[in-house]
Amino acid sequence: MRRSLAAMAAIAALAATPAGAADTVRIGMVTTLSGPGSGLGIDIRDGFMLALDELGGTLGGLPAEVVEGDDGREPDVARQLVQRMIERDRVQVITGIVWSNLALAIMPTVDRNGVFFISPNAGPSELAGERCNPWFFNVAWQNDNNHEAMGRHMTGQGFGQVVVLAPNYPAGHDAVAGFSRYFEGEIIEEIYTPLGQLDYAAELAQVRAADPEAVYFFYPGGMGINFIRQYQQAGLKDRIPFFGPAFSFDQTILEAVGEAALGVMNTAQWSPDLDNLANRAFVAAFEQAYGRIPSLYASQGYDAAMLIDSAVRAVDGNIEDAEAFRSALQAADFESVRGPFRFNANHYPIQNFYLRQVVRDRDGRLTNRLAGTVFTEHGDAYAAECEME
Repeated sequence: MRRSLAAMAAIAALAATPAGAADTVRIGMVTTLSGPGSGLGIDIRDGFMLALDELGGTLGGLPAEVVEGDDGREPDVARQLVQRMIERDRVQVITGIVWSNLALAIMPTVDRNGVFFISPNAGPSELAGERCNPWFFNVAWQNDNNHEAMGRHMTGQGFGQVVVLAPNYPAGHDAVAGFSRYFEGEIIEEIYTPLGQLDYAAELAQVRAADPEAVYFFYPGGMGINFIRQYQQAGLKDRIPFFGPAFSFDQTILEAVGEAALGVMNTAQWSPDLDNLANRAFVAAFEQAYGRIPSLYASQGYDAAMLIDSAVRAVDGNIEDAEAFRSALQAADFESVRGPFRFNANHYPIQNFYLRQVVRDRDGRLTNRLAGTVFTEHGDAYAAECEME
């Protein structure tokens, strides 16, 4: 589906565009809009489009055209969509990708064609270290980071023996690596499950048999809904405390999870109650536009649009000057809804990470509330390995 927002309102801006500048900013929005995990992609898309609406349908003063494609969480589909958007739609920027295996699948295509890929979510370790890429920027986090924060928190809480569970795909392995990096106790079992698995009876039996002091798990989307419900139904929540990253207690799944999530601690680089001007405005505008509390994914989609806007503006619309546009992206000259934010040398963020707790707000809705700061200006563990070409 092709969208062109408020293009007529930007005609005056075109008249003032310098020679050599593009006349339109064309964005390829490849994300998960159907099937398991679609809530994540929908929120990324909605956050991005909210920013675009607020900017009058322009990015950097130029009319913006967004071409949407549903990857269905399939790497081959994502790869085909990206190739088609580059060849047929002549997009200058790809964004929207949720899953790390899809990010890795499309990288050869964007690299070969010299198209910028602004990831609003997927942050695989492979693209943070030796395989870092000048065409790739991540405006969310490196996969390990939220898990590192929980490893630090659980160590501070004195937990000694834990079981960890994660899906068997790149982000799942990054999750365990990140948690392990900062957890000083003993991981007595690592349990990996197929991506998309929804029945965890066998794994919960393993947890019960292991009898750890706590459980750390990473399951986003529908996987998280089922795991948390089944954990409570198995009678484990009151016996063995469990913790997760923001992705497992995100706004996209809380209502579906219900009481099973109430009171649980999780870690994130953003929260709807972060008290800064940009975030207060974003949360209010998102609720007004869509009738729901924004999720972590929506905040990242919003920031992705604002990053692109700042870079297009900085180069006076001359996106074809790849070096200048890359430098403008690197500068990250915009007010992020997460507060302090800058890019590391590998194009991943340096930012704060927070402890959050699932609560009910004054309207009785399940959401997250800040409970503390775990890391300040935290970068990823792989940046030193990156030698950007």
